[in-house]
Amino acid sequence: MKKKKIDHYTDKEALDFHITNKSGKIEIISSKPMTTKRDLALAYSPGVAAPVREIAKNPDAAYDYTTKGNLVAVISNGSAILGMGNLGALASKPVMEGKAVLFKRFADIDSIDLEIDSSNPDEIVKSVKNFSKSFGGINLEDIAAPDCFIIEEKLKKLLDIPVFHDDQHGTAIITSAALINALDISKKNIKKIKVVINGAGASAMACANLFEKNGIPKNNITMLDRKGVIHKGRDNLNKWKFSHAIKTKNRTLDQAIKGADVFLGLSAKGVLTKKMVKSMTKNPIIFACANPDPEITPEEVSEVRNDAIVATGRSDYPNQVNNLIGFPYIFRGALDVRAKTINEEMKVAAVNAIASLAKEDVPDEVAAAMGGGERPKYGREYIIPSTFDPRLISVIPIAVAKAAIKSGVARKKIKDFEIYKEQLKQRLDPSVTILQGINNQIKKTQKKVVFADGEDENTLKAAIAFKNSNLGVPILVGKKEKIKERLKEIGLSENFNIEITNSTDKNKRIKYVNFLFKKFQRDQGLLERDCDRMVRNDRIIWSSCMVSCGDADAMVTGNTRRYASSLDKIKKVIEPRPGEIMFGLNMIVKKGKTVFIGDTSVHEYPNSEQLSEIAISAARVVRLFGFNPKVAFLSHSTFGQPVTSRTKHIRDAVEILKDKKVDFQFDGDMQPDVALNEEYKELYPFSGIVGNANILIMPGQHSAQISYKMMKSLGEAKVIGPLLIGLGQAVEIAPLRSSTSDILNLASVAAYSAGVIDYGKKN
Repeated sequence: MKKKKIDHYTDKEALDFHITNKSGKIEIISSKPMTTKRDLALAYSPGVAAPVREIAKNPDAAYDYTTKGNLVAVISNGSAILGMGNLGALASKPVMEGKAVLFKRFADIDSIDLEIDSSNPDEIVKSVKNFSKSFGGINLEDIAAPDCFIIEEKLKKLLDIPVFHDDQHGTAIITSAALINALDISKKNIKKIKVVINGAGASAMACANLFEKNGIPKNNITMLDRKGVIHKGRDNLNKWKFSHAIKTKNRTLDQAIKGADVFLGLSAKGVLTKKMVKSMTKNPIIFACANPDPEITPEEVSEVRNDAIVATGRSDYPNQVNNLIGFPYIFRGALDVRAKTINEEMKVAAVNAIASLAKEDVPDEVAAAMGGGERPKYGREYIIPSTFDPRLISVIPIAVAKAAIKSGVARKKIKDFEIYKEQLKQRLDPSVTILQGINNQIKKTQKKVVFADGEDENTLKAAIAFKNSNLGVPILVGKKEKIKERLKEIGLSENFNIEITNSTDKNKRIKYVNFLFKKFQRDQGLLERDCDRMVRNDRIIWSSCMVSCGDADAMVTGNTRRYASSLDKIKKVIEPRPGEIMFGLNMIVKKGKTVFIGDTSVHEYPNSEQLSEIAISAARVVRLFGFNPKVAFLSHSTFGQPVTSRTKHIRDAVEILKDKKVDFQFDGDMQPDVALNEEYKELYPFSGIVGNANILIMPGQHSAQISYKMMKSLGEAKVIGPLLIGLGQAVEIAPLRSSTSDILNLASVAAYSAGVIDYGKKN
């Protein structure tokens, strides 16, 4: 079982992340336009009076006229923060903000964190009760036992909205799903297995309860706390622990584990020994879920058993038991039917949905998102879906919603679950899936990527993130002394293990000078000393030579100079791909829609033939990202109206593609709203591109750059690129003032391109 490298970040990097731009991780924005006096009047006074009166007459109308139906409160008092203990309400705020971000990222649920500065369960219950009308659900988090039990029990009785303690039920749901599949693979009967649970906190008790709901007899479950086995003869057990006490002669983990089928650890590092694992029955199931270090590592298990199914709480091993697989989607389903509670039927439905999903064949697009082309297959190392499986949002909420309706706790019915399924899919940010797939792929290939502007702070941070995330091998170009200073400034040791190169490397310099001299001596008449001067004095030339001469696989530059200047230098060293036009392609991601825009960076005013070639190459690249290309040639006119001299070359490009009989859909000329807005389909029923386009071919570089930069600055769209298409090597150029994230994304794309594109011929 191969262990992957764990991402590592310094405290300063983490602190910088939380303080950069706006402090914290969440903000509130308006979902309605607030530009005119009329907008403000409708949003507040006097327009707000109308929904107020409706809600006063019918409280359920709050779901229609306010955010209540998609708003969850994340509640904590900071008494059990992650693995750090009781650090207080305010210290828990970064974690709770993080939880709110996860709700939004994975299920498009708006969330507000509320930290209650009290250790009195009754005070917390009263506080939540008093503000609960504002929310569609309550998520309790990082509250120590037994207070978490008391608070949840009381709130469930008092409130008519879902109350969910994720530390308990989220863990229990994911673990139960994993257990169902592990039992299936190992051919064990759930009613006959012997289970040992080490740990007696909130999550352990919830797991035991749900195990029983799924069919494991209570007397077959042995639970241990720090004092040993929880048995009927022990004194001073609280009511929650007593409910899990059984009659047994076992008193220690060593005794209880003998002959056990299942070990579930929610305790501490190293408590399960190899000797104990050897004493378990045939085909043992070991869930070692202590974080950050499990009760026993998969490597240690494999040293003594080759028949075990192992899961942990960590992402660097197969079978990660992660609450992210559950809570966002459970709340999504509950909110969408306006459930009064999250009951046992809904939890069991989530368990079965998660377990069933792992058994399904993994389609291509999911394989790309989860494993970069390596298709996961149901078995010992794949018993639960990946946290990045994009199918989760279209599977779990439906199961939960159906269970809520069937069990009578839903206020709202869903008429058509197929439509609901499509609506759920649209809630995901498609760029996340795309980049996840790219990153998963390049982690396997470990390409060497040159960061040409190594002294630039954002470039340096991107290179460090590239290395720490195990995406590949970064190589920095710059002066070592300057880079070491930068490393100290961002909180790392000046001896941080990252490769630095420059023209002081005599062997490389001679190699690159010879390469350039051979390339230029006949075409440009350059002397050897001219080539030497180029290599010595220009980092882009040096970096381009590294890629051309095989000392690196890919390159990213820019950020410190204008795009055109960087491109001119690169083209001196690297030729275009044979038979393909060079151009810039930007990926623009807005919720529910991904479009690619070209040419954004190379051709100022492409002719008809160039436009058609850009379309062909763009279609090829878009397919590599997993999309079915649909090309619209944009103009200020639509299908010849109005006809001007500026539209003829666009219409000619369409005719050229018709003659070439390409294998993708295209049409034009058309205005951008016609290409993107489905409302125009009725006006132009003869075109399959109207309202469906995902590749926009611009009439010129001016319009392309203006469009994508306006969308990025004003439209809150996520922009990846420009991607440099058609060059003979994997090179990307970051625009001026690119963020660390922008440069990192381009480096990932460059590494991906180096692995999937044949640069020797047209692909």
